[in-house]
Parts: sequence; structure tokens; C-alpha cells
Amino acid sequence: MDLGGSEKMSSFEIPDGVIDGVATQIHTKTNKDYQIPVIGVPGNLETPQVFEIMPFAQIDAKSPRFYAVDGSRNSHSFYNGIQLCFYQAGYVCFESGKQVRLNSGDDPVVLGAVFHGTKMLVLNEKDLSEIYDEFLALPVTAAMLSFFDDTPERIFAYDKDLVLKTPSALLGFCQEVLEWASIYDIVRNRPLDAGDFILRDGPLRSLFIRQKYLTSLGYLIHTKGSRIIGITKQSPIKTELAYTFSKIDVYLQSKLKPNFSFKAADPKGQKLCCYFEVRDDVLDSAYQSDSSSMYTKKDISGGRGFGLFFAARLDYVEKLQNYDWLVCDLNIYDCIPGIANKNQARDDRAVADAMYHLTATTQEHYILGYPYPLVEVHNMVTLTGDFKQQAISRVKAALYSAQQMDHTDIENLFLDLHSRF
Repeated sequence: MDLGGSEKMSSFEIPDGVIDGVATQIHTKTNKDYQIPVIGVPGNLETPQVFEIMPFAQIDAKSPRFYAVDGSRNSHSFYNGIQLCFYQAGYVCFESGKQVRLNSGDDPVVLGAVFHGTKMLVLNEKDLSEIYDEFLALPVTAAMLSFFDDTPERIFAYDKDLVLKTPSALLGFCQEVLEWASIYDIVRNRPLDAGDFILRDGPLRSLFIRQKYLTSLGYLIHTKGSRIIGITKQSPIKTELAYTFSKIDVYLQSKLKPNFSFKAADPKGQKLCCYFEVRDDVLDSAYQSDSSSMYTKKDISGGRGFGLFFAARLDYVEKLQNYDWLVCDLNIYDCIPGIANKNQARDDRAVADAMYHLTATTQEHYILGYPYPLVEVHNMVTLTGDFKQQAISRVKAALYSAQQMDHTDIENLFLDLHSRF
């Protein structure tokens, strides 16, 4: 076989019938009408609640702190059995519109706190086990486990052996749990006053940590008067509600806005925001699986996490209405203060206040409609596409300088046969 020949195999073409089937499914999903009215009823959070954004002049004046948490993972396998795996998570803090340094370094770009392990070489299952054990021993992880006051076997939904089935499963576990540990680190070690926010990239629910323990963290944050919100920009909920979003957007922009009594005199600052609690039938359709009832359950028992899903539009981008909408997972203890006593009454004022303050983070010109603290923490922790090349280059340099290995032997270790054909 001539691997270096000039002839190329014809590329595979997906059959038209398959493509048409996908298009039909998308059209059906995005045109479902849940009969959600465009004109909301005050106090009924399952109908649209409309309000004006926080005035530009007030956004950075006496604003609460905004912490933002995110994590990332990446790995690469080489033909000779070497695999490099890495995970990390961390957070940033903004106060009065300015980022606060949370580390002792002097890097002018990285101002936040970042956590990660030191083991990243995987040759066999023993190496995966060592990465797992090191992760549990990290001070930030150990502190959260101490707060949960139980053994890892009871705290985590999956046994160690199941987590170690694949490097991908292990990295997913470490990243997500480390994000929750970062949240607890904020609560435990950082200034966090009543009215301050913690924003998480993702929902306030977990596939790895049992609900009993996460709710204790949610309740702790609630008792401090602080607010935690999970923000998701890509969600099956958005697909289910695409038609509803379009209806609401047309009403807000074409009918309500021309007659709305704005406080802002400048037309550029006249923006209408909207939010509503996601109904059970929408959640059931969005998360169709055997465990969907657990994932979407609006309670602190029998489900996952401590969130209550809301759809929210916190800005307006011309011609990109669906882009504006976010799925916000609010602390259920804030939204339903009597949840522990089975009192389902919503605190609509607490929800309204949280959404109003959240608009202060969505007015940055480079990311309209999405909280900019989450953009900053994402940029800080994300292990981008150059992870492979950076890892290879630095390991090669270390092998050459510190281990005194032969240059040819080093190159052969990281030879990628797939790049040759």
C-alpha cells in the first residue's frame, strides 16, 4: 500500500434521506407551540415577566460582587500507548466592574484562582487510579468533602471503578467535581456578602455528586444571603422553546417597546428583558430519558442538585433573538423559601431582583446577552485546541534538558502515525 501516494479516496457522502430526516426533526422541535402567552401575569412565574435593564450609569456603581466558575479538560493519545490527560477549574471575581486579583502571582492577565492536579501521564489503569486519588487529596477538593462530612463512596453517585473505566470518564468527573469544590472555596475563603453572586457555567445539578450533599451547599449559600445561578447558553430547553422565544421577541420589540415607559432617555439604553420559569411539560420533553424526571424535578429530594430552571432574555441582539435567550438555574432555596416544608410558593421578588442584577453583566459590547464574568473565567481555564502541541513541546523539552534523553528517542515517543497518511 502506498501511503504517500497522490490518489485520494472519494469522501463519504451522507445520504440525502438522512439529512432530510434531521431537518424534519429540527423543524418539528423548533416549531412546537406550548401555548405560553406573550403577555405575562404578575406573580405567575411560568408566564413572561418583563422589565427594563439596569441603567448603564448604575451597572458599576455599588454593584455586588460577581464570582464566575468554570472548568475544562483535555487529553491526547499517541500510537505507542502514551496518553496525556489534564483537567482544571477555577474562578474569577468582579467588583464594581473591575476584576479582583485572587492569586499571589504577578501575571497581568491571569487574576483568578485556578486548581488542578499534577499527574497527567496515563500508561495503564494504575495511572488513572493515581490521578483519582490525587484529585481527592487536593486541598480544595478535600475541604469540600470535609464540609459534606461523609465518605467519597456515599457522596459520589458512581464508584471509583466506574469512574476509572476510561480516561474521558475520569476527566469529566474531576472537572465537574472540581468546579463544585471551587464554589465551596469561594464560600469558605473569599469575601461573600449578602447580595453577591456566584455564576456557574452549567446547571446547579450534578451527575456525580448526590443531591443530598449539593443541597447542603445550596442552602449554605442561601443562608448567607448570596445568590448562585447556573447559566447555560446551549440547552435542549432552548430547542423546545424556540417558537415561544420568537413569539415573545416579536411582541417585545414590535408591540411593547414602542409604548413602554422606559426610565432610560437614551434609545440605546432602552432594552426590555424577560424571564419565566420553565414548565414541567417543557422539561419532560427536553430531557427525554429514564433519569430525566430526576434531573428536572423541582424539589430538594428525589432529584439532582438544587436548581429551578428559568428561560431568560437579558439583552437584545438584532436579528439574533434566539441567541439572546439563556437557561438560568436559580437556587431553589431563593425561589421557593419554604421548599424544605413542602411549601411551593415562589418568591417572585427574589427572582426578579436576581434577574435585574444579572443584566449588569450582560451589557458588554463584545458578548451582549451573556454574563461577561463567565466569558473571562472561560478564557482563563479553557484548555484550547493547542493543548496537544503545548503539552508535547514542553514534555519534549523537559526530557531533553532534565532527563538527558536522545533527541531521536524523544521524537519517536511522540510520533503520530495518523499524520503520515
